[in-house]
Amino acid sequence: MNRPVVVGVDGSPPSLAAAEQAAQAAVWRSRPLHLVHGYLHPLGYGVPINPYDVGVPAPSEDGRKMLEQSAAELAERWPGLSIEVRQVAGGPGATLVEESRRAELVVVGSRGLGGFAGLLLGSVGTQVAAHAHCPVLVVRPPDRPVPTEGPVLVGVDGSEPAELAVGYGAEEAARRGTELVLVHVADERDAAEDGAAAALLATAAAAVRGSHPDLVVTERLLTAAKPDQALIEASGEAALVVAGSRGRGGFTGLLLGSVGQALVHHARCPVLVAHPHGHAA
Repeated sequence: MNRPVVVGVDGSPPSLAAAEQAAQAAVWRSRPLHLVHGYLHPLGYGVPINPYDVGVPAPSEDGRKMLEQSAAELAERWPGLSIEVRQVAGGPGATLVEESRRAELVVVGSRGLGGFAGLLLGSVGTQVAAHAHCPVLVVRPPDRPVPTEGPVLVGVDGSEPAELAVGYGAEEAARRGTELVLVHVADERDAAEDGAAAALLATAAAAVRGSHPDLVVTERLLTAAKPDQALIEASGEAALVVAGSRGRGGFTGLLLGSVGQALVHHARCPVLVAHPHGHAA
């Protein structure tokens, strides 16, 4: 099954930046690229002018032109990339979550049109990062160029989601030809944890070296009171940070743990949320 890389496009600068990153990801994976525009309001169909007219509106001409222009620009930059465009009658977040069932990767911008004040990521990106059925790449930061230099950074805490994140991180580092940095944040108030943390990192690094013998793997032990803040700070030197979809300490009912949420809202580089394929919301 040749699952595509799917990116949500609404014409905003963050979504167009996401489309570029999605095209690069599709080329790296030898996958087709699908540009998708969900053209209904995120909260529903809205109030029709005629209260008896409850039909779903047709795709817009402006949406079609925006998608076709985006596709043409990407095709010029990445010749040979297979690109498909379509408008879907659905809210942007729900549309991309549904698309993720058949996708290799879903890519979202860190702020699109219609984002709510106070949310750095925006409602669409938050929804997709938390509920997608495949890995999600959140392209950030929104206010400066996406970093291209630096290692792939993965937080390690011994949980199953973190193990999946390490695997995804190794694959990404191999694709990019860059270093993989495994980070564990130990509680600065518990010095006795250092030995266990070092063993945790060593085990994760040994697994990566076994599957990717040519990959440069670095183990980094940090101490901090708040793991999310330490990882956000470390992301300033990375090209990508990979977060598990649920780590230790996550709250019941949340598909994205508190550290993952902090990273997708505040990291200083793009964030890959390591949902497994076929993840059920």
